[in-house]
Amino acid sequence: MNDVNTSVLIIDDEELVRDNIEEILVPRKQSIESHQINHAASILFDEPSPILAPRTSNIPVFSVQKASNGKEGLEKVMTSIENRSPYAVIFLDMRMPGWDGLETAMQIRKVDSKAEIIFITAFTDRSIEEIVEQAGQNVGYHCKPYASEEIIQLATKGVTDYSRLRNLESLIESISSIGLNERQLTSLLKNILDQLATTIDTDMALLGKLHDDFSYEKVLSIGAMEERINVNELVTRIKGIDISTDEVIQIDELVLARLNGYSVFAVLKKQGRLKTEKMYLLKLFVQNAAQAIRNAEMNEELMRKEKLSAVGKAIGMVMHDLRVPIKNIQLITGLMREEGEASEWLDLIDGSAEQASEIFEDFLDFIRDTPVKKQPVELKPLLETALLSLAGKEGFEKVHVDIKAADKLTVMGDQSKLKRVMVNLINNAAEALLNTYANTPRIEISAWEDANHVLFKIRDNGPGIPPDLLRTLFEPFVTKNKSSGTGLGLAIVKQYVTAHGGDIVVSNNNGAIFEIRIPKSAI
Repeated sequence: MNDVNTSVLIIDDEELVRDNIEEILVPRKQSIESHQINHAASILFDEPSPILAPRTSNIPVFSVQKASNGKEGLEKVMTSIENRSPYAVIFLDMRMPGWDGLETAMQIRKVDSKAEIIFITAFTDRSIEEIVEQAGQNVGYHCKPYASEEIIQLATKGVTDYSRLRNLESLIESISSIGLNERQLTSLLKNILDQLATTIDTDMALLGKLHDDFSYEKVLSIGAMEERINVNELVTRIKGIDISTDEVIQIDELVLARLNGYSVFAVLKKQGRLKTEKMYLLKLFVQNAAQAIRNAEMNEELMRKEKLSAVGKAIGMVMHDLRVPIKNIQLITGLMREEGEASEWLDLIDGSAEQASEIFEDFLDFIRDTPVKKQPVELKPLLETALLSLAGKEGFEKVHVDIKAADKLTVMGDQSKLKRVMVNLINNAAEALLNTYANTPRIEISAWEDANHVLFKIRDNGPGIPPDLLRTLFEPFVTKNKSSGTGLGLAIVKQYVTAHGGDIVVSNNNGAIFEIRIPKSAI
């Protein structure tokens, strides 16, 4: 209890009441009398145990100050905050000359939203609803006359709750400054969300991204949230509510805190307005969790770039040395033709050498993030060429590929890079189908246009993308359940699509679906 803020302020216009509450919380005279009686008893009765037991050790040692009216109380509150020693609990009379208790509480809340305010009064002209509406949720209410044990209990609970919330607040505030990787951060956030859930009296909560279109992307959850609660229904319930100006809202038992693109859904165990202080902690958690997630993402991105840079330098040197031998292959086949050699094998060798050169050049462009060179590209021939380049892949003949694209559909783009995008996506789909032994493996490729964009869809009837891989699918070196591959294929796809001013999304629906949208004209 030594670390607990036990500072108490008593605001009452009656000196007798102020002194009485102080005597209950800081019983100096009682302590002296108890010691004297116990000492006398030990002499008279030879009793080793005291007749009057001292206050139990779990009762805090309170520090008490007093004020005779609301304005004096406000001045003491302001001074305590300036001195960085705020009050944890404020006992406040309702009926006082000048500012009454409610007006005093409202003025205090302008400078201190965290102190536990407890109204102690014999009667009031204000309803509980009015008090809560104007003074906030984190207020208590107790009627005179009161027993000493009640005051001690109220004060003990008040300072304990105050200190527990301050400790949780400090922990939450530290989240955004801690450098952790994604796995470590998720574990920390879940632990803190568990503590926060206990504080607001819930065992079900969910942290995630709530997008402007009200789609929800989970980061983590606690309790049986996803098993017992339909998150889509929760999102539907708040669609019609303006939360642009209110970052924390409560609808019956549902509480939503939204800030910086992230949000927490919590379902309370019982209905009742959540205290202002606890709403503040929810908001603080979302704010710091969002910043911490962004920090972790930036750290991960920096590490990926450093790793990619190191790998790129090494591979770049190897590719530079391999470029000449590959180019020489085509020179050799040319010389063989001049000598009268003519064979379809020479054409196949030339095609393989050209494909290897393109792969090397594309990879080097990816490492260097080389700008795209745009020109009109017809898409159907591009898709057909991409398929031809995969014709020699083992098992590819078992996969039925269906292309749906208009003959003259054209986009402004870099032909080599767009071809690499299609090759990588088709190759990944084929591997997923062949590795899982899908029945009647099938890939559907379609391309069409709207007013401003050309759109592609590559769909397979395989097992789909594992859920734990969806968020990181386009990051470098991410691969799973593949016998070969560098984990760069989809990272290259993402970079090339973005370089064209487009975007790519992936989803699962009886197989994996990749959808690409690219502007028709040059940007």
